[in-house]
Amino acid sequence: MRRIAIGTLIGLAAVSVVSAAPADAAGHPRLDKLVKLQDIRRHQHDLQVIATYNGGTRAAGEPGFEVSTQYVVKQLKKAGYQPTVQDFPFAYYKEKTPAVFERSGGPSYTYGTDFATLDYSGSGDVTATARAIDPDGAGVGSGCEPADFAGLAEGEIALVKRGGCTFSDKASNAQTAGAAAIAIYNDGIAPDRMGPVSGTAGQAWKIPIIGPSHQLGSDLVKAATSGTLTLHVKTSTINEQRIAHNVIADTERGRDDNVVVMGAHLDSVTKGPGINDNGSGTATALTVAEQISRLGDQVKNKVRFAFWGAEEEGLLGSTYYVTHLSAAQRSTIALNLNFDMLGSPNGRRGVYDGDDSEGAGTNPPAGSGAIEKVFLEYFGTRRLQTSPSTFDGRSDYGPFIDNGIPAGGLDSGAEKLKTAEEAKIYGGVAGKPYDGCYHQACDTYANNNDTILDQLADGAAHAVQVFAKSTLPVNGDHATARTPLLPQAKHTPANLVTG
Repeated sequence: MRRIAIGTLIGLAAVSVVSAAPADAAGHPRLDKLVKLQDIRRHQHDLQVIATYNGGTRAAGEPGFEVSTQYVVKQLKKAGYQPTVQDFPFAYYKEKTPAVFERSGGPSYTYGTDFATLDYSGSGDVTATARAIDPDGAGVGSGCEPADFAGLAEGEIALVKRGGCTFSDKASNAQTAGAAAIAIYNDGIAPDRMGPVSGTAGQAWKIPIIGPSHQLGSDLVKAATSGTLTLHVKTSTINEQRIAHNVIADTERGRDDNVVVMGAHLDSVTKGPGINDNGSGTATALTVAEQISRLGDQVKNKVRFAFWGAEEEGLLGSTYYVTHLSAAQRSTIALNLNFDMLGSPNGRRGVYDGDDSEGAGTNPPAGSGAIEKVFLEYFGTRRLQTSPSTFDGRSDYGPFIDNGIPAGGLDSGAEKLKTAEEAKIYGGVAGKPYDGCYHQACDTYANNNDTILDQLADGAAHAVQVFAKSTLPVNGDHATARTPLLPQAKHTPANLVTG
């Protein structure tokens, strides 16, 4: 579908159009035909406006997130839902000013190009000798074991290579050993691990934590091991507890003992408005929620729409939700469908690899492969090729699979680079990120691929409709003996790239 201008979207928001629901051959309404790109883009436009007038971000703990939460609640109420807002505490982090990193008597390095600040870095202004910590990564990995810091003098700056354990583990070992700051440089093992390290250290730390690029980190290690290297690191951050929210809304129809959860995270990172990550998933879930009532009695299983808070801080909202369910409540959840980044400009049609056919070794819960198959068959009927997305729990389905709940979903790609094969399939530019504005200020309303978003939203809507009817292949639960079998693909292209 064509791109809709913002002005047109504003006009559309004020118009109520009543029309017959598009139907399949049997006369049943089709949710993938009811969910329209223009409605998804309208919600994304509104989220952009909210961010623009609230500091350019919709990050948890910021005003833009509070207003985004209010927006979702009001849209759900307009659609006839009775949404609930679940509050939860979280460790809020913000970088007040860009960090400074320089070599004493030498060059100053460029923030965002040569290095970045890791989330939950402490504040500090440190000038000290730098010490290379197990640069060969012996044992578990550089800085992953307390013994790695045996040669570190108190007050020195630790140079640690990425890999082997979490950033939090490395920061903990460095702080315990008396480091005044830690620089975790990229390991260069893949094209997307050459630049600055941008990530989260998991919790608040007292010492500055920065992430140099692979080249800069390697150069500094050589300098530190061949003589005395003095570095200056300065960070200014906020670390405090704040409150974030999940928004939850159930369909009126459907069994409440066999619930299908459709989820998307509502928050952005602090650096930008997050209109692809994850305004695209939020807007798609909202649009599905607005249209699903038109399916009538096809909804045999209750569908729960979940808009998660603080995903960018470590899947905090979805984790809080799942872990605060009783065993009996968890047993009522049939499956989770997750949608995170559906409109990447250089994107692809990614389907979560629920059967682990790619061999990631994640051991998905039984039924996850069946969810994947529903997506693959749908795109197969439309002769649309897909690519497998690693089922690694990186988004809000993670807490569900950790608790044995089958899951699946779609994405269009984040910071990883598009392959030459994918460029032939989807167009775009090989060797460039799926989303060049991932976690940046330029992730705006304009940062979008209409075609990919439209197609993935159709796939999302189709899966919701299928599982609202029956979850038999996922968890063995059939809503009624007369419920028809899941639709089968009429054809699957021989060259289909699937999981």
